[in-house]
Amino acid sequence: MIKQENTKRFILVLLLCNLLFGSFLVHAEILDSIVAVVEDDVILERELQREVAVIEQRIQQGNATLPPTYVLRKQVLEKMIVDKLQRQLAEKAGITVSEEMLNSSAADIARRNNMDVEQFRIELEGQGISYQSFLDNMRNEIIINQLRGREIGGRIKVTDREVDHYLETQDKIGEEATQYHLGHILIAVKEGASSAEIQKAMSKADDLVMKLRGGQDFNQTAISDSDDANALKGGDLGWRTPSEIPTLFVNEVHQMKQGDISEPIRSPSGFHIIKMLELKGMDNHTITKTKVRHILVKTNELVDDAEAKKRLVALKGRIADGDDFASLARAHSDDKGSALKGGSLDWVGPGDLVKPFEEAMANLGINEVSEPVQTQFGWHIIQVLGRENKDDSREFKKNLVRDAIRKRKIEEETELWVRRLRDEAFVEIYQDRL
Repeated sequence: MIKQENTKRFILVLLLCNLLFGSFLVHAEILDSIVAVVEDDVILERELQREVAVIEQRIQQGNATLPPTYVLRKQVLEKMIVDKLQRQLAEKAGITVSEEMLNSSAADIARRNNMDVEQFRIELEGQGISYQSFLDNMRNEIIINQLRGREIGGRIKVTDREVDHYLETQDKIGEEATQYHLGHILIAVKEGASSAEIQKAMSKADDLVMKLRGGQDFNQTAISDSDDANALKGGDLGWRTPSEIPTLFVNEVHQMKQGDISEPIRSPSGFHIIKMLELKGMDNHTITKTKVRHILVKTNELVDDAEAKKRLVALKGRIADGDDFASLARAHSDDKGSALKGGSLDWVGPGDLVKPFEEAMANLGINEVSEPVQTQFGWHIIQVLGRENKDDSREFKKNLVRDAIRKRKIEEETELWVRRLRDEAFVEIYQDRL
């Protein structure tokens, strides 16, 4: 009797184990199912789930309404496909990111947030983001940026003529003093699309414009419907000066008021819809110029840090006793270029000199001589001879325009390059698994 009961109990346990193991296999199969094939690689369900969770958290933190799950999964999967294609291309090109570079970049981000790495890690995990996941995403971004720099950045040139032409054809300083905060939705059209496909995309764009003008939320619509890389950010392009606006949008944007929705704008990539989120002006740009001179003592096998500081302290003492700074610079400075001019660096502006030098210089009064200051070049004593505030608006604007034109060109080239990369790749999406 006891033996029979033990047999029954064994069979029951065996059945229960089979059920549990079978359930585990089904669950594992779901998590490991392939949702897309990208060239010779795949994207798994668990990878998609993980990325969707991150994007959901980001959208919720921005107080935006989450789109339907299917729509969000589709948008996130498309982003993952494009990222994977770029990673594959980067791998073929031999682009890698060392652990040292990765850790240095993470430390830099932590520093900019006024934290050390450990505090930054705790802050991330407090927001539900694992530090390893953050590093993996950052590695991915660095690799893709390096790839884009190699594929696109090297081809982009901005000539002086382009900058001058922009300045000549715009409304002088006042025009660039305006900044635009833009939203963007792209309804993509493949290269070589049929007239029916183009018509379908145009009809969708027209329909979205009508809905948006009727009050439909732009952020939500961009997340759900845009094919642009900024879709999951609600289509937000950030603040742009006129020279940073893609050429295609310039005429339209200049006629828009806050809250306006543009008509669909055709480009080789598809149909674009622009929203004017905000406008603002910019003040004139004034900088402080400093007239400065210095004496440099470099360190080497014979002169260590202590000896360099000792020599400069002695020179500072001689200056205090009445010796001429310029004469001492000509005789003792290791910066031969400035030594010939009595140590003079002439008038310098913010960013012209290395940070430790600028910080020490900023704390000096007129004609005051600093204590020895160390930079990457050696040890210095510094004397400020004068300061003046200068309206640098024109030069500032030229640099702004140059950077903006380059940025605009890179964006336009990147959009076409990414779209071509996606269209020419072998990608199979299992729609029934979305």
